[in-house]
Amino acid sequence: MILPAIRSHHFPLLLLLPLVCFLVASSSITRAHGSAVIHVKYKFAGSQRSIVDLKAHDSLRQLRILTGVDLPLGGSGRPDGLGLYYARIGIGTPSKDYYLQVDTGSDIMWVNCIQCNECPKRSSLGIDLTLYNIEDSATGKLVSCDQEFCYAINGGPLDGCIANMSCPYLEIYGDGSSTAGYFVNDIVLYDRVSGDLETSSANGSVIFGCGATQSGNLGSSNEEALDGILGFGKANSSMISQLAASGKVENMFAHCLDGVNGGGIFAIGHVVQPKVNVTPLVPNQPHYNVNMTAIQVGHDFLNFTADMFDSADQKGTIIDSGTTLAYLPQMVYEPLVNEILSRQPNLKLQNVRDEYTCFQYSESLDEAFPNVTFHFENSVTLKVYPHEYLFPYSGLWCIGWQNSGLQSRDRMNMTLLGDLVLSNKLVVYDLENQTIGWTEYNCSSSIKVQDERTGMVHLVGSHYISSASHHISSASHLNAWFIMISTVLAALSHFSCC
Repeated sequence: MILPAIRSHHFPLLLLLPLVCFLVASSSITRAHGSAVIHVKYKFAGSQRSIVDLKAHDSLRQLRILTGVDLPLGGSGRPDGLGLYYARIGIGTPSKDYYLQVDTGSDIMWVNCIQCNECPKRSSLGIDLTLYNIEDSATGKLVSCDQEFCYAINGGPLDGCIANMSCPYLEIYGDGSSTAGYFVNDIVLYDRVSGDLETSSANGSVIFGCGATQSGNLGSSNEEALDGILGFGKANSSMISQLAASGKVENMFAHCLDGVNGGGIFAIGHVVQPKVNVTPLVPNQPHYNVNMTAIQVGHDFLNFTADMFDSADQKGTIIDSGTTLAYLPQMVYEPLVNEILSRQPNLKLQNVRDEYTCFQYSESLDEAFPNVTFHFENSVTLKVYPHEYLFPYSGLWCIGWQNSGLQSRDRMNMTLLGDLVLSNKLVVYDLENQTIGWTEYNCSSSIKVQDERTGMVHLVGSHYISSASHHISSASHLNAWFIMISTVLAALSHFSCC
C-alpha cells in the first residue's frame, strides 16, 4: 500500500445495484459449493530508485497450525532499489497464478475479476495479468449477502439483500482509488514448513474480493499493474485471520526485508529465534498502531510529548511494511530534519518538487549524519541509520522522512513508519497477544519457527525471486510482496436483480 487507507467508506447495497445488474447481465453463476511459503518480487527491481517514484507509490494508496508458513521474498535491496515487493499466489482448482501486492496495512485480499472492463490488461513489470473467473474453478463459490461474513464486514444486514444475491462491498481509499466487485470463496495455495528449510504444499479456503470495477491508480491506466492486493492486516477479514480462524495457521507472522542483498524472509507462525522485544498494539485501531514515546537524534532527545504522534482520528504510530517512506506530523518532521541537517551546516540544500529536501554529498553518510532512534512503550527502540533514511535522487541525497502535514487532509498529522525504517529488521506481528516487536537482523540468514502441535522447531530461510518473468507453477507457492495503495470492494449477484 502506498499510504494506508486511513478512511474507508461503505455504501448501502442499493447504491451498487446498477453495477450489480450490469455484472449479472454479463455473467450468470450458480456454482455451489498448514504453514506456507510466499515468493516475493521487488516492483522496481533493476531500475534506479527515485524518491519521486517512491513518494508517488506512497501517495496512491490490512485445530492450530502444525508448523509455520514460509513466504519467500524477492526484490532488490540495493540503494537504488528499495521497498516495493509483490508476490505470486495460487488460487482455485485447478490453480492459476496471480501477482498481488502484499500489504500489512490492508485487510481484504482481492483480485481483478473476469467481468471487469476497466481492469489493467498488461503490466510493465514483465508479468502476465490474469482475471479470476469463478466458473473456471471447481472450488470457487459466491458469498451471499445474508451470510455471516457479509454481515460482519458491512456492520450488519444489508438493505436490499435478497436470496442468492452476492455480498457487495465498496471501499474508497486515501488516494481516491477504489475497487468494486463481489466476494467469493476459493482455495488458496501456500507452502507449509515441514522441516529445516523444507516445505510441502498446503491450502486453505479464503474469502476474497473479485474486483469488477477499478478506478484511480487501480484502473486500466496503471502501467505497473498487478492482479490485486493480498491483505495481511489485523481485521477478521484478512487472509491471515481467516486461515488462523480455520486452524490452518497461527495468528502471527513476521517479515525481514533485506535492504542489502534483496529479498528476505516472510513467515507465518510462532518465531522462537531470534527473540524480539515487543510493544503492545494500540486497541481499537484499524492498523498496526503502537505508542511512540520519544525520538532521539544521535545522543540528543528531541523535545516531543507522546501525544504529538497522534492525530485527531487515530492513536499511535502506524507500522506498515506496505508503505515505502516514513511520514511524520509537521510539528515532528521539522525539528527532526533540522536537527539532522545541523550536523552538516555547510550543506547547500535544494527543494526538489517543493516536497523533498536534498543536497549533494560525496563522503560517508553514516560518519557524517546521526542515527535516529524511535522509542516506544515497554522500552522498545527502533534505530535507523543515515544510509537508510537518506537515498539518491538525480545525483543528490534526499531526506526520506516525509511531512504528513503536506499530504491530503485525511493524512494530516499521521505518523507512519514504512520500509524506510523496517528494512534489515525482523518484525514480528503477534495477533494472539496483540503485540508487535522487532530486532536488527541479517535478513539473508534464517529464523526458527515452532510447530505448535509437536513442539519441533524448524529453520525458515531467506529467499529472493529472480527478476526473470517466466511462468512458474503455482501448485506449491504463494509468492508474497510488499506495498500497497488502496483496496477492495465488491458488488454483484448471480441472479437477475433488475
